[in-house]
Amino acid sequence: MCVASSAFAGGYRVALQGQKALGMGHTGVAMTDSSEVVFFNPAGMVFLENEMDITGGVTFIDSVAKYQNQDTNTSAETDNPIGTPINFYLSKKYDEKISYGVGIYTPYGNSVEWPTDWAGSHLVNNIELKAIYIQPTISYKFNDKYSIGFGPTYVVGGVEFNRNLSTALVDENGDRSNVNIKATGVDAWGYNIGFMAKPSEKYSIGISYRSQVDMQARGEEADFRNIPASLQSTFPDTTFDADLILPAELTIGIAYNLSTETVLAFDINRTYWGAYKSLDVYFNNGAGLSSNPRNYKDVNIYRIGIQHQLNEKTVLRGGAYFDESPIQDGYFAPETPRNDSKGLTAGASYSLSQTLELDFSFLYLMFSEFNGSYDYYDQSGTTISFAGDYKSRVLAVGFGLNYKY
Repeated sequence: MCVASSAFAGGYRVALQGQKALGMGHTGVAMTDSSEVVFFNPAGMVFLENEMDITGGVTFIDSVAKYQNQDTNTSAETDNPIGTPINFYLSKKYDEKISYGVGIYTPYGNSVEWPTDWAGSHLVNNIELKAIYIQPTISYKFNDKYSIGFGPTYVVGGVEFNRNLSTALVDENGDRSNVNIKATGVDAWGYNIGFMAKPSEKYSIGISYRSQVDMQARGEEADFRNIPASLQSTFPDTTFDADLILPAELTIGIAYNLSTETVLAFDINRTYWGAYKSLDVYFNNGAGLSSNPRNYKDVNIYRIGIQHQLNEKTVLRGGAYFDESPIQDGYFAPETPRNDSKGLTAGASYSLSQTLELDFSFLYLMFSEFNGSYDYYDQSGTTISFAGDYKSRVLAVGFGLNYKY
């Protein structure tokens, strides 16, 4: 199963991989309080207190993007479906030095729906990207202070994308000519590796690296629609080839115990979006290559979070983060219309019993309103710029269960 989500955290990155972590500003690389460490830092599994730790959750995302061009008096607003990224983690102690487990999560996804035939329909009408990671994981503790962890990741997903062929081409009924491409069951491999140090009872340090994954679609379906009769031989339905980069990322963080009840965490994440140079689609009907430059840049995310044990049953969390946009001037394509963003988070856990805990998280993501353009659309040898003002916001509410014994 693949679950699509609204793109909002750097390109099409979806930063919602655990309810506890999200409540703390999505910090987690130096935390060891649940099996969420399978994702955030696999080295942390051997520091979990319980013999078995199982965590699962789902997040509901409501997102909207608005476009306006005052010069042409055009505007549009997305009608995105509710996103539902999921996560499931299991960690089991083998002995005092080794733990093993598995993670299933969705760190990349995108679902954006603009009105059909809107002003930017030659760039995108709608897009849905799905990617799910399956990660078996092992962790080894050298001693009471240092550990490592490793997990190969099997990634499977797909994409469906629709755009008009040009700004003006229509069939005999006046319907805009468009192309719909769809790929399913595309898979690839990557890995997640981590290191953790606990020099004292007061603080811990974590480092995690998640590798780049190259999703390669080959011989997938391309459907050309509303083509004028005179051009149907030029645009027959066909297959296509395309590559999509899911970039590598490095996270370094520290967690510090302010007291026995309160923990402060800080993470820095470096995402290597510079690998995403272009969205290129090769049509196997003679139409050839459709090149769509993106030229993303590497960026950082700065995260801070706090956790407080209120009483025996209740834990409270809060956090914030600043997420740099990887999109450079002139490359603001409306499938990921975003600028730098600031996220405010909150969360809580409530113990239903000694072994079962209910987790809750909330995120409000604020994007800086901006005027952006995409300057590289090529129509019959002529480069056309598409510009306007963009405004976006995201609300996310998540629920999870944590079972441990």
